Amino acid sequence: MTNVGIDLIHFATSDYFLGLDTFAQEKGIDYNKYKVGIGQEKMSIAPPDEDIVTLAAKAADPILKQVDKNQITAVLFATESGIDQSKSAGAFLHGLLELPNRCRVVEFKHACYAGAAALQIAKTMVQANPKEQVLVIASDIAKYDIDSSGEATQGCGAVAMLIKSNPRLLELESGSGYYTDDVMDFWRPNYRSTALVDGKYSTKVYLNSLKHAWQHYTEETGKSFNDIDYFCYHIPFTKMAEKAHKTLVKQAGVQLSDSEFEQQTLPGQLYNRVVGNSYSASVFIGFCSLLDHAPEALDNKRIGFFSYGSGCVAEFFTGKIQSGYQQVLMTSSHQKQIEQRQPLSYEQYLAFHQQMNGGEENIEYPQYNKGPYRLKGIQNHIRQYQRFTEE
Repeated sequence: MTNVGIDLIHFATSDYFLGLDTFAQEKGIDYNKYKVGIGQEKMSIAPPDEDIVTLAAKAADPILKQVDKNQITAVLFATESGIDQSKSAGAFLHGLLELPNRCRVVEFKHACYAGAAALQIAKTMVQANPKEQVLVIASDIAKYDIDSSGEATQGCGAVAMLIKSNPRLLELESGSGYYTDDVMDFWRPNYRSTALVDGKYSTKVYLNSLKHAWQHYTEETGKSFNDIDYFCYHIPFTKMAEKAHKTLVKQAGVQLSDSEFEQQTLPGQLYNRVVGNSYSASVFIGFCSLLDHAPEALDNKRIGFFSYGSGCVAEFFTGKIQSGYQQVLMTSSHQKQIEQRQPLSYEQYLAFHQQMNGGEENIEYPQYNKGPYRLKGIQNHIRQYQRFTEE
């Protein structure tokens, strides 16, 4: 069978952030409630002229500069921050990136799980036809009501992955474990721009789903905990990954030292601490974080991925890092984006939050986004995007 997996991966986030120290001061809360309690320090905040399409374009652009984009056969766009009830966000992206017309485009939705679903479908497409080269996008803006329990866990980000045969970065392995249950732990009705969440219940469902998905994975593959070197989890907030790994260690019946526990999980958490939740992109930003911060060379190491989407669907799967993977990493781009973000005052954050409710027939947004792509506005209900050419 053809080896299939991730050939290139790159993530993007917004040009602005709100420090949780600033947030805590405004709310009259001890900053350690966030830094220590949930493991968060900053959250990327999207300005009004940033949406899931512009974030996706920024994530995909460096990949397309390294390949022949006319060979892209499909765009699978995963999001729960949909911008249209009919037209796929991928179609907007297809036009913005000037991708070939001989290309299939579709949008995937199931809360934070959709990115993993798109990845698995892409894998199947390439296995069926090794000529396929599929661009998988996971892009989301996590937004909650002001003064709600979820407000401190906002964020935004997009990950682009090129899925093809004989990948240079990660080979996706056969077999996975999955679990579905109809629950109401997190949801966003059509008439709301922000999500509703039962945080404690959602944590309980997440961990229960992990137990079931892991059990199914071991039954399907015959692999055990000790066959996996590093773990990447869906991270709504960083401490959730620690809770998840403790649960998995107990479920698997293994003993780990504190240093072993930290080595398996910490490298994959570092970006999330300063970017915040990115829903469907979260587990893959965690993977980028692992690639960029691993304490050793990862050649031939097996990575475990756990994707959880409220509502709920969960999946545990694995992949093996390819030899020479360092040659295709985009670490400097990831770190530069994060370092160059501009801090917001709480008042500026509120202004961004309030301007993003949408619903306007005609609007032109001031330019906050530093490019190379931005949402210029809406005219006669039609979204208008802008691409800046390089000088």
